[in-house]
Amino acid sequence: MTSSTISYKHHRFSAEIIAHAVWLYFRFPLSLRIVEDMLAARGIIVSYETIRRWCRKFGAAYAKQLRRKKPSRKDIWHLDEVVISIGGRKHWPWRAVDQDGYVLDEIVQTRRDTKAAKRLLVRLLKKQGLSPKRIVTDKLRSYGAAKRDVMSGVEHRSHKGLNNRAENSHVPLRKRERMMQGFRSVGGLQRFISVFSAVRNLFVAPHQRHSALATHIHRIRAMAQWKAVTAAIA
Repeated sequence: MTSSTISYKHHRFSAEIIAHAVWLYFRFPLSLRIVEDMLAARGIIVSYETIRRWCRKFGAAYAKQLRRKKPSRKDIWHLDEVVISIGGRKHWPWRAVDQDGYVLDEIVQTRRDTKAAKRLLVRLLKKQGLSPKRIVTDKLRSYGAAKRDVMSGVEHRSHKGLNNRAENSHVPLRKRERMMQGFRSVGGLQRFISVFSAVRNLFVAPHQRHSALATHIHRIRAMAQWKAVTAAIA
């Protein structure tokens, strides 16, 4: 779906209100009903089902615009997977982040084995265009087996405590799962994490130590870019 096929026409609410609702939903671990309440507190009366439709229609378009930037050139990849229940069956969102916590890629899979780990690594190499200096994972042996097939010369550190950066990036997703009592479909989960990660990458500051002023400036620039992106498809 290209930006030219998305329009705010025929929507009762303005582009600013729609974009703000979508931002609240994907930026924070909030349910649709909580977003509905937050808008109502500001005099904006809209149902949570309407907000759901906004998120589905505009979220992917926003994320596509946000991804129009060069791949991360950080050379340490943190990989992790987390179990999610969909329709009573286990699924695993696999995620890779760099040393700043920037999400490089994520994919929902039905397996937690070498084949699934290899698929993630192949996708990462294709997207990033180069191999990392090091990958950091938990103790799951599938990572080591996949690395030997895909990037045998890359250093691999496997230790539960070393991989907190990737594990922490899953926390908002787990909060959302508990709030929603599970996602309804694999496609719905994949769409959500795709938009969620794009928004998170924009607003989460790098992990290096920054002054309060630098953090404030980062937030201002992120919000300015968000407004430019959401206006670009009006």
